[in-house]
Amino acid sequence: MSNTKRYMQFVRPYKWKIVLTVAIGILKFGIPLLLPLISKYVIDDIINADMSQAAKIDELLWIMGGGLLVFLVIRPPVEYFRQYLAQWTANTILYDIRGKLFDHIQRLSLRFYSKTKTGEVISRVIHDVEQTKNFVITGLMNIWLDMITIVIAIGIMLYMDVWLTIVSIALFPLYGFAIKYFYGRLRDLTKERSQALAQVQGHLHERVQGMPVVRSFALEDYEQGQFNEQNRNFLDRALKHTSWNAKTFSVTSTITDLAPLLVITFAGYQVITGNIQVGTMVAFIGYMERVYSPLRRLVNSSTVLTQSLASMDRVFEFMDEKYDIKDKKGAEKLNSVYGDVTFDNVSFRYDEDEPLVLEDLSLDVRKGETIALVGMSGGGKSTLVSLIPRFYDVEKGSIKIDGKDIRDVEARSLRDKIGMVLQDNILFSDSIRMNIKMGNPDATDEDMIAAAKQANAHDFIMGLPNGYDTLVGERGVKLSGGQKQRVAIARVFLKNPPLLILDEATSALDLESENLIQEAMEKLAADRTTFIVAHRLSTITHADRIVLIEDGQIKEAGSHQELMKKQGGYYNLYQVQQLDDSNPEYLGT
Repeated sequence: MSNTKRYMQFVRPYKWKIVLTVAIGILKFGIPLLLPLISKYVIDDIINADMSQAAKIDELLWIMGGGLLVFLVIRPPVEYFRQYLAQWTANTILYDIRGKLFDHIQRLSLRFYSKTKTGEVISRVIHDVEQTKNFVITGLMNIWLDMITIVIAIGIMLYMDVWLTIVSIALFPLYGFAIKYFYGRLRDLTKERSQALAQVQGHLHERVQGMPVVRSFALEDYEQGQFNEQNRNFLDRALKHTSWNAKTFSVTSTITDLAPLLVITFAGYQVITGNIQVGTMVAFIGYMERVYSPLRRLVNSSTVLTQSLASMDRVFEFMDEKYDIKDKKGAEKLNSVYGDVTFDNVSFRYDEDEPLVLEDLSLDVRKGETIALVGMSGGGKSTLVSLIPRFYDVEKGSIKIDGKDIRDVEARSLRDKIGMVLQDNILFSDSIRMNIKMGNPDATDEDMIAAAKQANAHDFIMGLPNGYDTLVGERGVKLSGGQKQRVAIARVFLKNPPLLILDEATSALDLESENLIQEAMEKLAADRTTFIVAHRLSTITHADRIVLIEDGQIKEAGSHQELMKKQGGYYNLYQVQQLDDSNPEYLGT
């Protein structure tokens, strides 16, 4: 199915609105077609008529009075409703498309987002979708109105004089040739320009987010050069597009200017030889504007539609991105979870051409058990816990919850039973109240405050200028690292899930914040099956089992005391951290 046909699926629910808009538009564009006829009537049937001066004035006033009624009373509301209906319809269609795209965005896997810049996604949803608006207003409305206007005008002209009409439209075939020649290439150039703009937006979005890094390393000059390179690429694409577009308008404008000269020449000859009256010549010259103005708009519409179709291609290209994680047919909803989790010979890699991150890993976890995952950077700890909520699917083996393969249940219902606190928790640029209630949007304020107290967050929140209504800024920039973590823990308390994942939740925090968060997390983990990824081994000595993962495999497993007695890999890590707890080699994932 072509992208145009796919787009029409969004248009179809509003087809009668479009029909009504076109019908009102015909009236709107039809009214000005009366002006050349009025000119002809005034010249031939009033000024040059064999009547007394008083009769001529009386006739003139009557005809002008009727014209004022049409143009002052009828045309304004017609113009208003045409514009309003056109914009309402187009914007409502864009609303539906963006809603569909946002749903699509939420279904795409983390693998997609690891390869795609945020700015490029935003460009597709905002800029490209907005460009397709022209397809609705221009392609489905204005083009028809302009064509109908031309047909009506030519019909009136044929009624007045056939040969003069033929001369008037003699250059029409050249328009068809120009459009066919120029606009295929223009569509490709438009698509290239849109892609270059998306790259600029992606680069800019990334750099704005990373501005503290740029400043701290004094990279302003370097980054200016990087941005200039992206910006220059867009400029080159834009200028190529502009050059081709200018050639198009140069050719079509020349045709447009030649046509009236032909009509004036032929009509003047006809008046001189007495074949037509002066009023007819004046009317034809007037209708030339009524015919060629819509024709100019049609040429311009071709440019606009070309840009719109290129953007449409980009929108559906994004919409066609495949889902790595999909519910299988007949997947059941996970309504309740006891808490047993089994990893059965799990193997996983991020991409087909990359080595395995996990290889034949097996682990049985019982309800209410706290499992700490430790090891050096790149061992696969964070990868393992990201498989539990199906952010990725295993390549081989299976993960089961209460004996049920997680691929056999709906992914959304699975994630509803899991609470996660990460090293870098994302808060949205809204109030603390909203960020906590994301754990359970239907929770009462009393429940929300109780969750904040359990997370040791209530006291610092009440010390903020607006308490729970304090805005935290983008990604929670107005809060300290420890405060952000406690808000994140509070929303998990509010969610109250049976499974818990704590992925380096105390990493890079000061001692006071770490103690407060450690206390909150221990309360949170009580009576829940809990997975803790940690680099500070002193924070997980209380775990029921500690699992050492290296090179994607389990090397050791046991309690803190058991592993220390064994004096293996865990023992060595622990001893090193006791000597130098800040050793960056163990800040792993």
